[in-house]
Amino acid sequence: MQDELEAALGTVLRTPVRLTVAGRTDAGVHATGQVASCDVPAGAWAEQAGALLRRLRGVLPADIAVTSAVEAHPDFDARFAALARHYVYRLTDDPVGPSPLRRFDVVGWPRPLDTGAMALAAGLLLGEHDFAAFCRRREGATTVRTLHALHVRREVEGDGPELVVVQASADAFCHSMVRSLVGALLAVGDGRRDPEWPAGLLPRHERADEVTVAPAAGLTLVAVDYPPDGELAGRAAVTRARRG
Repeated sequence: MQDELEAALGTVLRTPVRLTVAGRTDAGVHATGQVASCDVPAGAWAEQAGALLRRLRGVLPADIAVTSAVEAHPDFDARFAALARHYVYRLTDDPVGPSPLRRFDVVGWPRPLDTGAMALAAGLLLGEHDFAAFCRRREGATTVRTLHALHVRREVEGDGPELVVVQASADAFCHSMVRSLVGALLAVGDGRRDPEWPAGLLPRHERADEVTVAPAAGLTLVAVDYPPDGELAGRAAVTRARRG
């Protein structure tokens, strides 16, 4: 997606564009709240700002939409200034599977799920931990994260089957972390593991091979939080130091 959006922006603004994005998602993962920043010449922005969204729509593929474009504070950095990222994972354990209209963002699960047990397991994972057991390690990158929220609930949308929704919020997520957390919760929900099992993996310093990564299609990045403009530079400095 980043390459396609950079190319579209370059075409419309008639200048090369390099994006910084709030979070990189695995192939097949969706984003309704992705945030990106870039530097463009003031003249190009002034000339195209009023018609930018309409013109981008004309050159972007149908599965990418830019919903807002504004001039940001000079200290804004979509990646390093972020305070938190919020993801939602949707699946259904209904025997009929997902509604055909939701087949791209709802995963069908073949076994009944005990969402109470999943919620209990999720609560034991909250806080600052080394989540190496749930991450695909990248050279030089830390796997220490602060998990602010991990909620499991059932909900009904329209006339479709009942959904099991997992909401995850953290200061940041390492590679495949959300899908691995969901995979661990699913093992609890369908009775293969006890609720204490996911948290019992936290002392490990390498990825736990027994944790199955949940399918990508159910995951959506829904929002990214940022501090007030006056705190952007400080937040970015803290994040860069921690990542280093």
